[in-house]
Amino acid sequence: MQIHVISRNDTLWNIANNYGSDVNQISLLNQINNPNTLVVGQALVVPNAQLEYVVQSGDNLWAIAQRYQISVSELASFNNITDPSLLFVGQMLQIPFLTYVIQPGDSLWAIANRFGVSVDDIVRENEIVDPSLIYSGQRIRISQPARPTTEINAYSTNTNQQGAQEVMAYGRLLTYLSPFSYHIQSDGGINELDDRPILQAAEATNTFPLLVLTNFVEGEFNSDVAASLLRNPELQETMITNLLEIMQEKGYQGVNFDFEYVYPEDRENYNAFLRRVVARLHPEDYIVTTALAPKISDDQEGLLYEAHDYQAQGKIVDFIVLMTYEWGWAGGRPLAIAPINNVREVLDYAVTVMPREKIMMGIPLYGRDWKIPWQEGTVARTVSSQEAIQLAATYGAEIEYNDTYQSPYFQYTDEEGQAHEVWFEDARSIQAKYNTVEEYNLRGASYWVMGAPFPQNWPVLQDTFAVQKIE
Repeated sequence: MQIHVISRNDTLWNIANNYGSDVNQISLLNQINNPNTLVVGQALVVPNAQLEYVVQSGDNLWAIAQRYQISVSELASFNNITDPSLLFVGQMLQIPFLTYVIQPGDSLWAIANRFGVSVDDIVRENEIVDPSLIYSGQRIRISQPARPTTEINAYSTNTNQQGAQEVMAYGRLLTYLSPFSYHIQSDGGINELDDRPILQAAEATNTFPLLVLTNFVEGEFNSDVAASLLRNPELQETMITNLLEIMQEKGYQGVNFDFEYVYPEDRENYNAFLRRVVARLHPEDYIVTTALAPKISDDQEGLLYEAHDYQAQGKIVDFIVLMTYEWGWAGGRPLAIAPINNVREVLDYAVTVMPREKIMMGIPLYGRDWKIPWQEGTVARTVSSQEAIQLAATYGAEIEYNDTYQSPYFQYTDEEGQAHEVWFEDARSIQAKYNTVEEYNLRGASYWVMGAPFPQNWPVLQDTFAVQKIE
């Protein structure tokens, strides 16, 4: 897979020709509805025709396997496909190896050098006894270079059939699914959530479901409801019993606590509560995780930050989602949602106080559209990456890229003369984030949130990592 940034006079045909790819494959992978409306500065993902195939209408796994001369089981296993009948148009499948026919004058050294693998890899893969005894016309397999493994979590606010359909399409690229959300109540109870459709999709794609529990009240995080729980051990035991009943009934495999705007004086109460939860849930083989605000020091001031104890929670729970996004928040000035320089600043602190193997770096799958000049009290509109590109195409804007933030953006003026500034994610920005996960040697990444179309994310993820499934 390659990332190509559109320049003037580019067409899909010449892009495909330059990369030895296919126009239809590029269109499907990037969900391009009109090939004549490419935007200058738009980032496209271009599949490698030898090692990547984008599912088209009418395809089946058997026919694709035949095309690449491999078995259905090999193709399914390499792509985390649990049900071979579950194929989706636009889905990119990776081919575990290509078949090469040895030509006159070939040597294993030359072949290995050409494909970026070692001679030992070829010898082992093909059970070659004597590397000097190869012959013209002999067919050998060249395996793809091994990718590092990672874990991926995704929050989803759509727990209905629409959300389930998205999990069916992308669940093979997820380790965990976190339907958002259950809410704690003042009496230790937990609200009902119709999450059966999305949980069924998680089971079908072998994705580990985490129950998300929040201190939400009427659509907002509530400090008082968190305090009432965290200051009452008896109430906590009641809530944990209710939590276990729901998890057992619905098949959840763990819990993710997303308690936000907790009073600073409840910092140690929160830690003690998590210890109590772990003591109850670990013996039942459930995992316990939390979501924490993006801090750059232990004593960072603010209601969002002070009660979130990185060091203590890093010891208590199984892993932590760092919410490294929302610098460009809806009520603030136009800015990248997750500027990579700010993300790295959080990670630089986090890795000094908690194990790297417990850190899931938050990644946004959305963008925002602000009216400019920005005025205090105005609220930006949330847009998907696809919608952002469509806006640029509609209003004739060129997409620019901020190297410091590693994020695309553009400005446009609407029909009423109102100027706008849009920041969003594209293949380049998401690649920068995955590179950061790899550079810091983190456990993985966590998406907020499923449901915003961002087709380039998935092939970039596949090209960078092999996603770990929990057996």
